[in-house]
Amino acid sequence: MSATRQRSSTPATTALEHAGVPYTLHPYTHDSSAPSFGLEAARALGVVPARVFKTLLAEIDDAFVVAVVPVSGSLDLKALARAASGKRAVMAATSRAERATGYVVGGISPFGQRKKLPTVVDESVFDHETVYVSAGRRGLDLEITPSNLVRTTEAKTATIARVS
Repeated sequence: MSATRQRSSTPATTALEHAGVPYTLHPYTHDSSAPSFGLEAARALGVVPARVFKTLLAEIDDAFVVAVVPVSGSLDLKALARAASGKRAVMAATSRAERATGYVVGGISPFGQRKKLPTVVDESVFDHETVYVSAGRRGLDLEITPSNLVRTTEAKTATIARVS
C-alpha cells in the first residue's frame, strides 16, 4: 500500500473498497475557520454546491437516521420523518452523532459508519452524473455515482432537502 493510499484510508474508503465500489478521492486543505464544511468543500474542489452532499444524523422517534442532502440546501426534518415513516425528527446532538457514526462532524461519511443506520438520500442526487460526499474526515471528499451511493448505503430516496 502506498504512503498516499495509507494517508487517504478511512473507514469510508475501506468499506467502498471491500464492496468493490469505484470512487475518486478529492483531498483539499481544510480551513478550520470556514462557516460551512460542505460549502468549503465545494469551493475548494471547484464544484457547484448542488453536487456536494452533506451527511447529517437525525433522531426520529428516538432512533438514528442518516440524511444525505446537497450543501446548497438544508434538511427538511418533517420530510425526513415522513420518508422514514416516523412522527418527529430532530437533529442529533454533535456528541451523539460523532459517537454513533465514528466520525467527527464535518467529516461524517455515509459509508463505513460504526453501525449500519437507516439512510435517506435526497432524490436530487439523480440530477448529477456524479456527486461528492465526505470520505470520512475534514478535507477529504470522494466522488461517486448516485446509484452507487444509494445502493451501497441501502438508502431510500425522497425529497428531504429544502432549497436555500
